[in-house]
Amino acid sequence: ALAAATTPAPLLAQMSEKTVTVGGAPMYPSKNIIQNAVNSKDHTTLVAAVKAAGLVDTLQGPGPFTVFAPTNEAFAKLPAGTVDNLLKPENKATLTKVLTYHVVPGRMTAGNLMKAVKDGEGEAKLKTVSGDWLIVKQAGPGKLTVTDAKGHVAMVTIADVLQSNGVIHVIDTVLLPM
Repeated sequence: ALAAATTPAPLLAQMSEKTVTVGGAPMYPSKNIIQNAVNSKDHTTLVAAVKAAGLVDTLQGPGPFTVFAPTNEAFAKLPAGTVDNLLKPENKATLTKVLTYHVVPGRMTAGNLMKAVKDGEGEAKLKTVSGDWLIVKQAGPGKLTVTDAKGHVAMVTIADVLQSNGVIHVIDTVLLPM
């Protein structure tokens, strides 16, 4: 009891909540997708894009959502100017489609995804919020990949970042629906 009295409150919250660190910040399971994502230094591009697309309220909603969250480095791999172009107001519809392509309805943990891959005899087809399909495959023990409509393969680098309204899986490549 003495130790607890001297432990700062945020540390106690972390201890009871089993946080995952993403982009140098703890991700709290009691917070929603937006409340956590805004603290990740690795996801500033994604957060800016979500704001530009007007999806903040949606991703703060009850969900649950499974979000494949590309890092800043993933966005940087796109051809020069792509992100700036997508963030322009006149491209909001395209940006929204790209972002909602990274969101699957429901709470799909890595365990759920692995089971879906096994049940699908090597791959799981997931219908995204944009209405398009992603293919999840296993790439070695405990490793998952996500393949987009163009055949680009993203590796899940941090799985099971639990949120109050779903789960985030950090990925290293931006998924494109077209």
